[in-house]
Amino acid sequence: MSGGEATLLTPGEFEVQHVALRSSGREAVYSSNQGDIDRRHLWRVAVSGGRPRAVTTGQGIEWSPVVTEDGAVALLASDARTPAHAEVMTGSGQRRPLAPGTIPEDFPSRHLVEPQQVVFSAADGMQIHGQLFLPRGARRGERYPAVLFFHGGSRRQMFLGWHDRGYYHNAYAFNQYLASRGYVVLSVNYRSGIGYGMEFREALNYGARGASEFNDVMGAGLYLQSRPDVDPDRIGLWGGSYGGYLTALGLARASDLFAAGVDLHGVHDWNVVIRNFVAGYDPAARADAARLAFESSPMADIDTWRSPVLVIHGDDDRNVPFSETVDLVESLRRQGVEVEQLIFPDEVHGFLLHRNWLAAYKAAADFFDRKLKGKAKLTG
Repeated sequence: MSGGEATLLTPGEFEVQHVALRSSGREAVYSSNQGDIDRRHLWRVAVSGGRPRAVTTGQGIEWSPVVTEDGAVALLASDARTPAHAEVMTGSGQRRPLAPGTIPEDFPSRHLVEPQQVVFSAADGMQIHGQLFLPRGARRGERYPAVLFFHGGSRRQMFLGWHDRGYYHNAYAFNQYLASRGYVVLSVNYRSGIGYGMEFREALNYGARGASEFNDVMGAGLYLQSRPDVDPDRIGLWGGSYGGYLTALGLARASDLFAAGVDLHGVHDWNVVIRNFVAGYDPAARADAARLAFESSPMADIDTWRSPVLVIHGDDDRNVPFSETVDLVESLRRQGVEVEQLIFPDEVHGFLLHRNWLAAYKAAADFFDRKLKGKAKLTG
């Protein structure tokens, strides 16, 4: 193959996610967080170069564009109160639903809250973005229970609205549900995720190389603790996969700050999970790396874990071995920590059955109600 010098089509401090070419091959339409760092919008640019032009703007989120022969753009869209749905935008800029009626008329959009962008300092000073959900009708002067949410991945970014991936579309719904039940919820875009540049994504000493994201867990917890609308004794945390890892790490290292947690198929010992992604990984042959990986794992700090936890896992998980839950539960029970379990037979990492998502979230909400709302202080 041969060609000329490459031309940068999307210069600037933002990240591009979905890209589609017009059939003529002369124009690209893409989604990015250009000019709106905690959302996604669509842009178009000539493949010969030139200034990109905004296709969509505003408070919504748009992704997965497809350009038709006549130049119209089909897309998926959502916002803070409206879940994902298909739309089409004509050449004149008018947008209309591609399949009217796919969102039920009784969907409770008007009862949902608009999450707010917040930026807080991690324990080591790094600036971390999050989305803050406040209970609808929150009363001034009242302190509410609070919950942190950590996404999986870790190469993910949560938005100020319904997410473009099904797993996090569900998680956003659950965060809204918790807010509707009187919780302050903070969804944390911790380091090693996407959306905030290469240095943030490739953060020093993250994961199995030092768990530097724990600084973000602590920073988020201390941020909530400092808020006048949060009861500092009733802060929990939850997450799945990598988010389950950070949930377990928070409980293991900071049970004095976090009163309870819900851990969905989380990583508890990096030396076990790395084998799923690195063929031939042998901890015995890499003693120094294996030691650091274990020290970066919740199991290394199991002795200081005191707060109750609900552990949820499918026993046919091919991403995070089910043994991670078995070993954690056994270790916690030996030292008298309160543990509850919800196990789905024959279920995989990203649950296949919708009823299992509902069961998991129902169990999580019930657990938080019992462990956090039950701790409310009497006043008067």
